[in-house]
Amino acid sequence: MQHHPVIVLMTDFGLADTFIGQMKGVIVSLAPSAQIIDLTHAISPQNIVQGAFLLGKSRHFFPDGTIFIAIVDPGVGTSRKAIAIKTDRYTFLAPDNGLLTKILQSDNIRHCVQITKEHYMLRTQSSTFHGRDVFSPAAAHLASGVSPLELGNEMDPSKCTTILLPDCTTSDNGRSWNGQIISVDHFGNLVTSIDSESIDFSREWLVETKGCPPLPISITYGEVADQQLLAYVGSSGMIEIAVRNGHAAKLLGLGDGAPVWISAV
Repeated sequence: MQHHPVIVLMTDFGLADTFIGQMKGVIVSLAPSAQIIDLTHAISPQNIVQGAFLLGKSRHFFPDGTIFIAIVDPGVGTSRKAIAIKTDRYTFLAPDNGLLTKILQSDNIRHCVQITKEHYMLRTQSSTFHGRDVFSPAAAHLASGVSPLELGNEMDPSKCTTILLPDCTTSDNGRSWNGQIISVDHFGNLVTSIDSESIDFSREWLVETKGCPPLPISITYGEVADQQLLAYVGSSGMIEIAVRNGHAAKLLGLGDGAPVWISAV
């Protein structure tokens, strides 16, 4: 275990309330040496798809041994399981609702455990705040050297819940691709499900969505005039639509799920 273990938090809790502060308080009470990093607390409320996408795209930027607490949990307090997944590089704690879909589909799973042992939870638990009462203490115990296998009963990872993540599809051998908007970032940029790795950049492409003229793929915002729309490859590798010094989501009136398509010129 790292001398200063890293614990990463990703939730839909926002920052207006005390939820994140309470989670951090639990963690540092049990694991004072832990480094806590906020990946984001701005996942759209109850948007498991968006959380799964952002977690999947972000995890590789953290050091080996990092512990992730991922909470987008509309089923909190129901029969849904609390799980811990140990991969070759990381450990993930999350509700079993599809939030770990990308990890389950792409990473080598060493152990998958249903978190059941009360010893690794807070003594008093709220039925609506497992982020504080179940996942935070479990993560702190892991950061202190406890094995994930100590948290509960090992289970078959193939039994974990996975969801259908937004994808890009083609019906003409890659001459065009259809996708959708996955999320709107802080700047109002529209992040799409069209992965740049699917695109042959030896050709020119036009990106389109509702209410938007066809846009060539730019390299950076400075290639268009102020307040003009543009398409580009974002830092996640996905095609994005933005307004230079503006807010594309507000201008176009679009959000999660809106269709996007791209075609070769």
